[in-house]
Order: sequence, then C-alpha cells, then structure tokens
Amino acid sequence: MEKVHVVCIPYPLQSHISAMMKLAKILHFRGFHITFVNTEFNHQRILNSRGPDSLEGLPDFSFENFSDGLPPTDPNAGQDILALVGATQQNCLEPFGNLINKLKNSNTYSNVPPVSYIISDACMSFTLQAGRELGIPVISYWAISFCFFGSFLHYPEFAKRGLVPLKDESITDEYLDTPVEWIPGMKDIRIRDLPSSFLKTDPNNAMIEFSLQVIGRAYEATAMLFNTFDALEMEVLTAFKSQLSLPPIYTIGPLPLLLNQISKNELQSLGSNMWKEDTKCLKWLDSKEPNSVIPDLVAGESAMLPPEFVEETKERGLLTSWCPQEDVLNHPSIAGFLTHSGWNSTLESLSSGVPIICWPFHGDQQTNSRYSCKNWGVGIEIDSAVQRNKVEKSVRQVMESKKGKKMKTKALEWKKKAEEATLLGGSSYVNINKIVNTVLVSRNKDEQQAA
Repeated sequence: MEKVHVVCIPYPLQSHISAMMKLAKILHFRGFHITFVNTEFNHQRILNSRGPDSLEGLPDFSFENFSDGLPPTDPNAGQDILALVGATQQNCLEPFGNLINKLKNSNTYSNVPPVSYIISDACMSFTLQAGRELGIPVISYWAISFCFFGSFLHYPEFAKRGLVPLKDESITDEYLDTPVEWIPGMKDIRIRDLPSSFLKTDPNNAMIEFSLQVIGRAYEATAMLFNTFDALEMEVLTAFKSQLSLPPIYTIGPLPLLLNQISKNELQSLGSNMWKEDTKCLKWLDSKEPNSVIPDLVAGESAMLPPEFVEETKERGLLTSWCPQEDVLNHPSIAGFLTHSGWNSTLESLSSGVPIICWPFHGDQQTNSRYSCKNWGVGIEIDSAVQRNKVEKSVRQVMESKKGKKMKTKALEWKKKAEEATLLGGSSYVNINKIVNTVLVSRNKDEQQAA
C-alpha cells in the first residue's frame, strides 16, 4: 500500500521546531512519508549548524522550505517575535500553498505519494486556510501545555468580562493576584498567571491580534495534538472535552519518551538544532557528585561574563553554548533546573524527575510556572525582579531543604507517570496508535478507494 504522506510545519522558533521534529520521526517510524517544512531563514541556520548535507534527508523523509517574507538577518541571530507574528499572518499563505502544489506535481516528485495531511503548529494558522483551499485536512499541533491552552482559548471571555486588556501600566499586585475561577477544570489560577499576550494595555497590540486569530481558527482543525499526558492535566482535559465543541483532542506526550523507544536507525542523522551542540558539558557532569548540580539557560556567549568570573568558578561551574538539554537533565548529577518554564523545558524536566526553579517571563511561562509550583508540586518561583540572594535562597531550598526533598519525590513520581503514559498500553501510546490507524491511515484508504 502506498505510504501516507504527511507535511509537518512547525512555528519558526527552536523549541517548536524541535518538538515537531520528534513527532515527525515518530510518524516516520510508523511508516509515513514525511516532508518537514521550515522557513528559508531557519532552513539555512540548520545547514550552518549541522553541515551542508544535514538536510538531504531520506527517500521518505525530506526537507523543504519557503520564504516568510522577512528580510535576511544575521544568520546566527534569532528572529524578532513580533516580526515573526506579522510575517506568519501576512506573508506565508501563498508561498506555503505553492509548496504544497509543487509536492503534488508528479513531474517534479515522481516517487512521492500525494499529500494526505498537513500537521501544522497551531500558531501557523494560515495552514488551515491553505488546507481548505487545497482540499487537504489539517491537524493542529499545540506546542504548549493544555492548561495554557485552556486559558488561551478563553481570551474572548476575559475581554467580555473587562479583565483584558489591562486598564493601565500601573496595575497593582493585588489586582494581578485576583483568582480566575471560571475556566473549566482550572483552579488556583490568578490574572498574573495568564498568557502574557493578555496582559497588555493596548487592545490593538500585535500579540493580542495574533492570539485572537489563532484562537478563532482553533475549531477548524481536523484534530488537535498536545505534547502532554493525561495524568498530568486530567482535570482540565476532562472538563474541556465534555464542555467545549473542540475537534478531537489527542495527548501524545512526552514526545521525547515516545521517541526514545525507537531503536537507533537512519533517523538518528536527522536533526533540527539551529546552533551547534556542545557535548563537553556531559563529561564535566560526569565528574560531579549525584544531585549536586543546578543547570540554567543563559542567553549569549561567555563574553557576557568577566574572564575573572569564569576563571574563579571553573571548578564549580561550567559555561557552555548549546547543550543537549535532555541528556543534561537525565544526568544523575543534576539536582534541579533553573528555567524560564517554557513547555518543552518543563515537560523534559518532569520526564527526567528533576525539580524546577521557575523564572517566567512571557508567553506560556507564567501559566506553566504556576502549575509546576501549585498543582504539580515540583517547582518554586523566583519573581521577575530577580536578585542574587533570591536565586541563592531558591537553589538552597531545592538542594537542602525538606521542601526540596518533597519536590524531588514529586518529580520522580511524575517521571514514572510520564513513562507509563508512553509505554505499551499507556494513554499517549494508545493515542499515537489512534492517530496512525484511525485518522491518518483511514483517510489514505478512502482516497485510494475513491481513485
């Protein structure tokens, strides 16, 4: 039988690309033909970091790219978030549609089966219009926690109640601590824990406009995939499935654990990092005692710190560039993780049984941090006005206090539940099978019978 051809397109940020690549590899292992699509900018960045042959792919796993319409920038720099928001809204529909049409041209791709599905990052919502125009169903992949999705989807209701946008910049802590008690299945959430795009004073803010566009199109997808697992977010998942008319929801995470079940094969050569990985940190960790190291994510190179500082701390600390985060978190010397609480990092930390020191800034980080600390019992939070004594206090709390020991125990419990979800018979394992057998394969059979 001809393979089912799935086009996978992530949002053009590293964390989104990494998660989509894991999903694409899992589907390829299950027998699908994959076309992985990046923007031209990120396609080139991957070539620069991984080598000129790194995106040649395989006969049934290929890479394509299209222009996002933004001017070329420093090839080693990240793209501006607001610029990306505007570009994906305004510039991408036509070039993406042209790419799909090119893939359908048998003269160009004689050995490629017809495109049966598009799996798109939900933030690339233009793909829903492209799929509708081309007659190709679109499955939305949400690279966020379901608890964040729950608050994100309710922006119109927040606006209706006059809670957003914020009235002025001098909002008090008391107001930000106001409980939000009416989102289905969500508890202990405050206004300060909402998506950062909500906490603006200008109703015409570009992030609000972008959020509303993504929310408005959420219901158009054929199905929705989330990199989470049922046990972690059962209460909010159950409430949404029973109360809202959403497309079918499939929890398929943690994706790293599902991917780890695949034996080493030709997929190992396919990567998505836009920076060259530095693995020397793993050897350094080998020299440390168990549960003795706190990893942290720091932007920039060592030039940001005085040479004297680097020299003074060389035995106690290591400053590296782009490290293999999952390998680091799974190393026995790791005691905790200081993170901004993006969803990939949060889920990887839970999957590794590592407590979290949360330092949220924007996007989904506030919501994830709140759940890590309040609902899942694995985190403590540093406020954004961070000071060295507060960081020290938090580190000591994780590594030395009774609370820290409880957090470690809880993190190990979540690790076990995450592993159970991805093993044979687990919720995420079952859901991947449903996607493969019920959603993707059944459509391909219908298409072949119709032909």
